[in-house]
Amino acid sequence: MTQQQTPVPILINNVRVFDAVRSGPTPATSVLIQERRIAAIGMENPPDGAAVIEGGGRVLMPGLTDAHVHLFATGTSLAGLTTGATGAGYYTALASAERMLMRGFTTVRDMAGDVASLRQVLDAGTFPGPRIYPSQAAISQTSGHGDFSNIYEDANTFSCGAHARAEQIGFLRVADGRDQVLAAVREQLKKGASQIKVMAGGGVSSAYDPLDVLQYTLDELKAAVEAATDWGTYVCAHVYNDEGINRAIDAGIKSIEHGHLVAGPETVKRMADEGVWLSTQPFLETDHEYDNPENAGKNEQVCKGVANSFEWAREQGARIAFGTDLLLEPEKAGLQNEMLTRLSTHFHFDPAEALRIATSGNADLFRLAGERDPYKAARLGQITEDAWADVLLVEGDPTKDLTVLGDPDKNLAVIIKDGRIYKNTLA
Repeated sequence: MTQQQTPVPILINNVRVFDAVRSGPTPATSVLIQERRIAAIGMENPPDGAAVIEGGGRVLMPGLTDAHVHLFATGTSLAGLTTGATGAGYYTALASAERMLMRGFTTVRDMAGDVASLRQVLDAGTFPGPRIYPSQAAISQTSGHGDFSNIYEDANTFSCGAHARAEQIGFLRVADGRDQVLAAVREQLKKGASQIKVMAGGGVSSAYDPLDVLQYTLDELKAAVEAATDWGTYVCAHVYNDEGINRAIDAGIKSIEHGHLVAGPETVKRMADEGVWLSTQPFLETDHEYDNPENAGKNEQVCKGVANSFEWAREQGARIAFGTDLLLEPEKAGLQNEMLTRLSTHFHFDPAEALRIATSGNADLFRLAGERDPYKAARLGQITEDAWADVLLVEGDPTKDLTVLGDPDKNLAVIIKDGRIYKNTLA
């Protein structure tokens, strides 16, 4: 969508650049931002009318990215999401988007929710928020992770009545059989999805599905992939267990969301060999709270598998994407930054390696959207000439100490997205 106006050029002087392509920050240099992109690195004389930021030797890095968010569910509870007034979720999502940007996240991949119109509003510069890769409604079988109907209600296939509230607001879509799956995928693409998400295994928060169950037959998963491929994009699968991961790969799915209960390095090696991403989250058990003992038990089981999935992915050379999957507990939305720091503090990634995962690495995954990529006109997640101008100026060196990004209010001196300054404490 066309911007409301072209941002003024910005020259950032005396900064050490972590470009997310090479290993560490450069010696002090300057970066020119013009017409929403990185125009030059090493230019000393700004063009007429440029805003000048004196970096003072700080580290300039690409904006952070999150490969698994839920903008419509981050700032509200389950009751608020499913019983709120029509349209209320949009304003909650708008507020969540601004808070994500101010935490330094300039691009996110939304993995369930009707956010295509929100993306257009944010891209126009009308409100602050990150770039969004929408999945639109996540697609689930009956009794799957996306079935939030009541147990006494007939399945959609048998019912002529109203769908569950989660479907009515475009958060989820229940579809059974090849024909319904094809229609559900095409429906999301029609609504602006850049990639498709299906539920291929049991979930923690859902009521009817233990973690070990398989969801969708191979034929149904292949139908989703065929419909997405026809539109030049790809399918992601929510799945924890090993058999479900392998079925998803058999179907041609390109991104495994979660994968914490993978049984061993053999499956992760297969992912690496076949170019399938592990889009995972550095969960701790305290990240989510469940009153129901069954859900709490599933949460504990998932969190026990986090360290193994990371270790095997690194050993086998699988592509790792960083995401957070925070939803329905608005008081915990700020964990987004802490979860990033855990890559270093809990799961033994070198800080610079973790930064590359959360910037240029995630951007590689986002580019699988191909023709449906809303930001394909330039590169994301790096500071190189002609890349999108999404940058952070940081107090401290995150390539040496990732924890500085855990306090964005204190340590993000400047936030620029799409060539626009959204925060500048150095003015």
